[in-house]
Amino acid sequence: MSSRRQFIKDSSISAAALLLATSGFGGIVIGKRPKVIILGAGFAGLAAAHFLHKKKIDFIILEARNRIGGRVFSHTIDEKENLIIELGAEWVGNSHERLINLSNEFGLELLNNQFESHLIYKGEYFKPGQWDYSEGWKKKFQSIIDNYPKLSQADKLKLDKMDWWRFLVNNGCEGRDLDLRELLDSTDFGETIRSVSAFAALAEYAESSEKNEMDLKIKGGNSMLAKRIAEKIGADKIKLQHAVKRVVQNLKGGVTVYCENGQQFTADKLICTAPTFAVKKIKWEPGLPADQVNAMNELQYARINKNPVLFEKRFWEDESFDMVTDQSPHYFYHATKNQSSKKGVLISYTIGEKAAVVANQSDDWKKEMILQTLSPHFKNVKDNWERQTNYYWGNDEFSRGAYALYGKGQWFRVMPILKRSHIHTHFAGEHLADWQGFMEGAINTGEEAAEKI
Repeated sequence: MSSRRQFIKDSSISAAALLLATSGFGGIVIGKRPKVIILGAGFAGLAAAHFLHKKKIDFIILEARNRIGGRVFSHTIDEKENLIIELGAEWVGNSHERLINLSNEFGLELLNNQFESHLIYKGEYFKPGQWDYSEGWKKKFQSIIDNYPKLSQADKLKLDKMDWWRFLVNNGCEGRDLDLRELLDSTDFGETIRSVSAFAALAEYAESSEKNEMDLKIKGGNSMLAKRIAEKIGADKIKLQHAVKRVVQNLKGGVTVYCENGQQFTADKLICTAPTFAVKKIKWEPGLPADQVNAMNELQYARINKNPVLFEKRFWEDESFDMVTDQSPHYFYHATKNQSSKKGVLISYTIGEKAAVVANQSDDWKKEMILQTLSPHFKNVKDNWERQTNYYWGNDEFSRGAYALYGKGQWFRVMPILKRSHIHTHFAGEHLADWQGFMEGAINTGEEAAEKI
């Protein structure tokens, strides 16, 4: 049985071999250390830079934002209490070896960030242990997971042409079980399960940990790792607010990057870690191949809205509190777990169409919506409310979404095209990883791109 990680690795090797066979090493003389431009100071770009730094290969990072980290975005919501939340990427899985190793390398502590889920369903509130799938469906789903290693390539291709909702229905998931799968699984993917490839979904659940990689968090905020890597490679190597407007690649060797602020940079190779929305805004000369442009046009990114609320007291009491609901907030979780304070933050997390609706409303509307969901089941919610903030990734200037979402028929067809190098440019980013939406995936693809250099 080959995992999605092995599939991507094989695709990368094939793409690298094709690149070498067709470009004569891209005009680089064997033995000469190339100079590299990296587009993006998110975790993929920083990981690539860290890899090149260790190999003593010269590079520069061009970042369009006014900060490093990309879609890893730690935010101090209460300066006095030093309460830090994540407006972007949240979880580290126990199986995320590279992120864990990097955290250890830089002396960063990883804290348990697992939760025990409460539920609000059809107006009724359930504590952990009081709700679950039916015994029949649990048995059936376990048999599906157990059969996963036996799937042939033809089986996987067939699954990829079907959405996850249809697969579940075809396998007897219905009624309350189907409702719960929609609520829980759409929280993972950021959109309805009718939009997700059945193979991409099944592979994630079959290959992930029991908590589905929602295990750990970096003490002090996930952005601490970005900060530590930046300090290691040198702050002078990162140019903030350098949005790229044009990339010119010389077929005989070399690449020139032109920024919107008038700056330009030259190098031998380029690593592009930007999400597809940003990549398509760049003028590429020669242009990107038509199939690569089409693949970028096809790939969607999850619309996720994070609405953190600071409360004066942690009325939910359980530090490991999270809650799935069938109402507009969709999902709540305790965002200040392991942070010492009487105050605490619940993040109201919405996905897909609900995220777009919530993001467009006023703060008063959001407050009323949250109170309406929480108040019948918890005491003193309104009295404890201090303030809120909001970030909607669907409107993010550079990504227009939180993370990539592979729809039906896209995993085996679109992914290899997006992964393919173009002349002197190698691509990276969480959208090219084995699982989307994780910092681990961004790091892996960044290091893989740097290894090609």
